[in-house]
Amino acid sequence: MSLTPQVTYPGVYIQELPSAVHTITGVATSITAFVGYTARGRDNKAIEVQSFSDFQRAFGGLAADSELSYEVQQFFANGGSDAFIVRVPKDGAQLARIRALDAAKNPSLDITAISTGVWGNNVIVDVDYDGIASNDTKSFNLTITDLDTGTIETFDGVTMDNTLNNFVETIVNDDDTGSNLVRITSYPANGRPAETGVVGAAITFPINPGAYSINVSSDSPANTINNLTIQLLAASDTPPSSVAGLCSLLESRIQAQLQTALNSSTISLQPSDSGNYIRIRATLPAAYDAVLTFSTATPSDILMLTAPTSTNVAHYWLGDGAAKNYQQNPTPGSDGNGLPTATELIGNGAPDFTGIYALEKVDLFNLLCIPDVTRAKAGSPGQPDLLATDQNSVWDTAISYCKSRRAFLLVDPPPNVSDVQSAADWITQGLSLNDENGAAYFPRVKSPDSLNNNQLRAFAPCGVMAGLYARTDSTRGVWKAPAGTEASLGGVQALVYNLTDPENGKLNPLGLNCLRVFPVYGSVSWGARTLAGSDQEGSQWKYVPVRRFALYLEESLYRGTKWVVFEPNAEPLWAQIRLNIGAFMQDLFRQGAFQGQTPQQAYFVKCDDETTTQTDINNGIVNILVGFAPLKPAEFVVIKISQIAGQIQT
Repeated sequence: MSLTPQVTYPGVYIQELPSAVHTITGVATSITAFVGYTARGRDNKAIEVQSFSDFQRAFGGLAADSELSYEVQQFFANGGSDAFIVRVPKDGAQLARIRALDAAKNPSLDITAISTGVWGNNVIVDVDYDGIASNDTKSFNLTITDLDTGTIETFDGVTMDNTLNNFVETIVNDDDTGSNLVRITSYPANGRPAETGVVGAAITFPINPGAYSINVSSDSPANTINNLTIQLLAASDTPPSSVAGLCSLLESRIQAQLQTALNSSTISLQPSDSGNYIRIRATLPAAYDAVLTFSTATPSDILMLTAPTSTNVAHYWLGDGAAKNYQQNPTPGSDGNGLPTATELIGNGAPDFTGIYALEKVDLFNLLCIPDVTRAKAGSPGQPDLLATDQNSVWDTAISYCKSRRAFLLVDPPPNVSDVQSAADWITQGLSLNDENGAAYFPRVKSPDSLNNNQLRAFAPCGVMAGLYARTDSTRGVWKAPAGTEASLGGVQALVYNLTDPENGKLNPLGLNCLRVFPVYGSVSWGARTLAGSDQEGSQWKYVPVRRFALYLEESLYRGTKWVVFEPNAEPLWAQIRLNIGAFMQDLFRQGAFQGQTPQQAYFVKCDDETTTQTDINNGIVNILVGFAPLKPAEFVVIKISQIAGQIQT
């Protein structure tokens, strides 16, 4: 915009000028990343959840062998509101998959569960051609169903033609709008997948009463039911006048018969789009590919299911484990042989982005929890604990990654660290970390396990503490230590070890934060030191709130000053920088985030010809110096009491 208006006549000219203010907004402070095994969910992909209900939908909820699932539950129970979950599958886990064939029994689609595990064995895929033009031999509709959760995904009008926008791989495999259950590889040179289910021809109304026999067959002889007689219409019944009415009536009659024979059954009869014929798909216990064959006692087949009708599979069933008429190469999913190894938890960077490095796809996270590093055998029957060297390998990588992302690591003690001496040995000798971007807490916590009749079970403290960090941040600010009588541990009914004051005094100077149980207050966090917070070190980053507040300032200023890039590097720019950062720091000062009674005592922002020399300008560099006086927790409260001698009145 020109700074000088074009004036052509006598009068008043109004011109809007750009403001020099670029508001800096503080970033979030307690977005927590959890890395480890869950019962289900996307492998090695960071998924955001904002409640435990979200976690249940995406990752299957609590699982006895998933320490991470309990930690997430404790996180939200203690005040957490935003988390990213990275599922690392068990060692040796396998994907469920099946190949769908076309009408000529050539390969059409390879359908694979989106992540490893037995959960994929209960995913079915149905194909129909409803609403597809008769001259379109490449298009079809997909219905994908997760029988465990009841999730149903539909992709109508996809095609085998890889030159079109609705190509089946493009639609289904899209990370944002595609399937959350499967991934598909197609064979475009072959035909579309064969239609699933038993499909009839057009039905003519009205229909007449009659008895019909049904044969339900499967691979398992124990579940084969032959020649069930169904009285479709008795003399007292009102004849249905539509396909929908006929479907409802027939379904209820079949269900009643199969309920008696099998104790459970699911039969789905669906009117076609055109409304004049029916499609039948069957799902029976341990008979995943059940086929229903109808025959009639009357000369005219009023259902228009001309025998033989069992020419196709009932579903493409990923976990079927056996080839069928129009499916082959089945591979059931499996959970693998053991929990993730240290190598799998660490993962790889580009281009794989697995394990911890899956968080590269996340814009911002502040806290990192990896509960599988110190998993307990009691919580994971038959699963080995990681060796101490493997634990340190994961922690070392995690702390380095946290430093690169300006995040904070919560370190858990191993299950065998169960008393004061073992805790002291672990923090001084067993743990390789000595870094300001992390904190460790002792002892482990005990909470009811809803999967085991609410019996108390020991857990790593990271989930509870991450929730406490989030709660403290939201109520008091990131500059407040997540400790004290207000720092109650929700859902914690006991601790693995109850510390006394002298024992607390032995561990606190070593930089190991203690969890305590006090009368009235219950279980609370009673320490706020970083891993570099031992008395011997004397680090400036001794305290958790000081370090986390510095990380908050760094990230906020990093994001809030990007507008400076490519601006003219001179005093007008420096003045704007001082104005904008100063406004941000002043707002924090008013919130009580700094020491000092005046802004001059609390912080400073310097950007001028002293911080940025001509050489810096020539090199395209502008230097900004920001200083602050952090609030440090009153860790030791000393009360001096003396007696006053009786005064002599004079």
